[in-house]
Amino acid sequence: MTDTICALATAPGGALGIIRISGPQAFEAVSAICSVHGASVAANTVHFTRIISPSTIGGELVETLDEALVTVFHAPHSYTGEDSIEISCHGSAYILNKVLELLMQNGCRMAKPGEFTQRAYLNGKMDLSQAEAVADLIASSNKASHNIAMSQLRGGISTELAQLREQLLKLTSLLELELDFSDHEDLEFADRNELLALSKKINKHITRLAQSFDTGQAIKQGIPVAIVGKTNVGKSTLLNRLLKDDRAIVSDVHGTTRDSIEDTIDINGITFRFIDTAGIRQTTDKIEQIGIERTYAAINKARIVIWIIDEEPTQEELSKIRLLSDNKQLIIARNKIDKVENKSFTIVKIPFVEISAKHGQGIDALEDAIYMSADIPAFSDSDIIITNARHYEALTRANEHLQRVIDGLQKQISGDLLSEDLRLTLDTLSEITGGQITPNEVLGNIFSNFCVGK
Repeated sequence: MTDTICALATAPGGALGIIRISGPQAFEAVSAICSVHGASVAANTVHFTRIISPSTIGGELVETLDEALVTVFHAPHSYTGEDSIEISCHGSAYILNKVLELLMQNGCRMAKPGEFTQRAYLNGKMDLSQAEAVADLIASSNKASHNIAMSQLRGGISTELAQLREQLLKLTSLLELELDFSDHEDLEFADRNELLALSKKINKHITRLAQSFDTGQAIKQGIPVAIVGKTNVGKSTLLNRLLKDDRAIVSDVHGTTRDSIEDTIDINGITFRFIDTAGIRQTTDKIEQIGIERTYAAINKARIVIWIIDEEPTQEELSKIRLLSDNKQLIIARNKIDKVENKSFTIVKIPFVEISAKHGQGIDALEDAIYMSADIPAFSDSDIIITNARHYEALTRANEHLQRVIDGLQKQISGDLLSEDLRLTLDTLSEITGGQITPNEVLGNIFSNFCVGK
């Protein structure tokens, strides 16, 4: 990595902007535009300086572009493991673009998406799972996803996989001893029952990690919740109440909502994606029919269905509700309890939450019901939750290899054949942290999803 890279590391439009520079010529490039000479100042120090720019205005050779703070990091004690500098300027788009232009005139090039973190990985500052956690941390939208990303960034997955690797190496060593001394019938170095028990223990550990992926995806992506019911029962009013915003049009006219409206809220640290749908009824309006078809599609994709009623449903309607919500967590919300005529139901024999979407009554109870329906298992900051599809796929493949080892031990298959599957198990798990040589196209795919400047 002989290039020196630079990029804006903060979102445009703020009061301040931070420009990050990393690479072998970082100090020289910055010293060409200000008075800070990184090589000659102490590491991890901040310096006030003026950013200067060549100018012909008024016959002067230079002009002050901005007053800034420059933070210096010496290799290998930096984010990337290289000589690095961060320039904190005022947030003017003109200033930031001009500073980047000056840096490129002095030997830098613009960084690609995720290139700073990619260099950190390649320089051994973090493994691949920790590098991916950087993107997850930036994208985290709730407390749970933030905690999971922080755990992964601190090496939670790496530690877990290191324990698995140690156990697999022990298993491999015992099998190797069996192979090395197989011609000595009087010696027994590996008890097959012991190997089988250890294999099953590792298999159970990997399975537990892989099974956490469903929970991880729900936390990371948000849990889809469909708000459904007849026309004019208060679906849009409920969405607005939950969002605390007039997101959906509310009207007494039947069939007002003709398309799905989606937005998110946070309940107890978990993100829920609410979908307000078109009311279900018989209609000849072609546009409304399309909206109703999308309602059924939203129900299919939802993990939780909130079915709103404002009058007592018939047994036929209840059967339809149960059929459409099959394999979903169903919550029946009885709306408009502020109206006298809706004070009691006698036929409904399934639990429901009483609410007034218009006045806010029962909304806290509904939110509690939604959270409980999500069925997110309790976990601590030390628990490992898989959120990355690449990790899940590798864990699944590793378990397939290990299952062949278990089957082989039970069938008394030769140790040399078992050793090959054990090696594949180890190699597959190593893909998660990048312990094995990772192909450039895999790295490119991973880091291309990062933002520029990170």
